[in-house]
Amino acid sequence: MDENEISRIVVDSAVEVHRVLGGPGLLESVYEESLVVELGQRGLALKRQVSVPLLYKGSSLSTPLRLDLIVAEKVIVECKALITHNPIFQSQVLTYLRLTGLKLGLVINFGESLVSKGIYRVVNNL
Repeated sequence: MDENEISRIVVDSAVEVHRVLGGPGLLESVYEESLVVELGQRGLALKRQVSVPLLYKGSSLSTPLRLDLIVAEKVIVECKALITHNPIFQSQVLTYLRLTGLKLGLVINFGESLVSKGIYRVVNNL
């Protein structure tokens, strides 16, 4: 399964989570955990709250990068639950993609009244 197929399943799953939970208003962690359940039910392997070691000029940093989700070892998902979207979220995910060597990331803002309007695709040489 390629990144685009995985992202379609993630987007469909996010819409289902938002619908079942009744829309915006909950904590980010609630949406993230629900998305983990939904993706698991759809048969996708994933890792939650992934710690990625960081190097700076050859030195290992004591503070690792923490990713919300990595789906099928190919797609990073960053979950948000905010009233307004900030474009810096896409910049963050692009940095995550560059640091991990992955090609596709999704920012999903469950704080939107329609979650489909709060999904942003970020690519790194895809």
